[in-house]
Amino acid sequence: MAQTMIGAILPGNSTVELREFPVPEPGHGQVLVKMAASTICGSDIRAIYREHLGKGPEGYTPGMICGHEPAGKIVATGPGMRRFKEGDRVILYHISGCGRCHDCRTGYQISCSSPLRAAYGWQRDGGNAEFCLAEEADCILMPDSMSYIDGACVACGFGTCYEAIRRIGISGDDIALVVGLGPMGLASLMLARARGATKVIGVDVTDDRIALTEKLGLADLVIKSDANALARIREATAGRGCEAVIDCSGNTYGRQLAVRAARQWGRIAFVGEGGTVELNPSPDMIHDQKTIYGSWVTNLGNVEDLVERMPRWDMHPDKTCTHQFPLERAGEAYQTMDAGKSGKVAIVFGD
Repeated sequence: MAQTMIGAILPGNSTVELREFPVPEPGHGQVLVKMAASTICGSDIRAIYREHLGKGPEGYTPGMICGHEPAGKIVATGPGMRRFKEGDRVILYHISGCGRCHDCRTGYQISCSSPLRAAYGWQRDGGNAEFCLAEEADCILMPDSMSYIDGACVACGFGTCYEAIRRIGISGDDIALVVGLGPMGLASLMLARARGATKVIGVDVTDDRIALTEKLGLADLVIKSDANALARIREATAGRGCEAVIDCSGNTYGRQLAVRAARQWGRIAFVGEGGTVELNPSPDMIHDQKTIYGSWVTNLGNVEDLVERMPRWDMHPDKTCTHQFPLERAGEAYQTMDAGKSGKVAIVFGD
């Protein structure tokens, strides 16, 4: 095995730097994963790539190998392994928690507040390198039917959307609305349909993303987010609005539309991060008895559940990946994602 590897870091000035790193050796309970695919998340762009704006759990350690959506194959293991072995194809749950607090014990390492908490690509080296050192406890076994890009998409994006969809209980009783048709929005559309929503509606302000959603056939109706959007949603739902709504826009107007397009007793999940929102509580929320949920990432068990169910649903998240780049072109990959017109963007690795 090579003694050194190339990895990408984010200086915080909308650039990517490639550097040489030693190939790590797995310690007790650790695995070395040879990367096959590592997709880019919107939070990478918002909190790290443009500027180092993240704080606390989103605080990026300068010089750390970026990428928190990794999938690959285990090529070496340390002592003390309990389940995984060399040759296993795995997704990495992208937060490594302390393993002892209540949040970790429920699988929500995302909410771990211990100083030992470290997210891949943020406070510990992530997937934008040839190899990634990981904890066995953070590995999720991939079925053979999943591609590595499928797995990378699940590591954060699809897992996050699956949490929100479970939180608001989308089922065959519902018309589902997704506001914001970036990669998270596309994931939400696919998952809402898989969970049985009787109609799926998508809304976006960007013509490119509207066209992509229509091309992929992910929604029954795609609406331009303009002054007529609410009226069109009402028209498509017999004047009532939607039972279940997910906002992936992270925009005040998108969030307003999400709330106002929900019907009486509607359930709304806010997933898109950043921005603000201003609502009129009585007409927007109280009188129609609506509920808003904040939903942040998911727990490790839900990711395993999703990976188990995807073959049943014949679901392939790589369908939402519009661009693939080798590691040496990581700068182009991040530029493409930052432009806000693409689907998912992946960095892929050869054998």
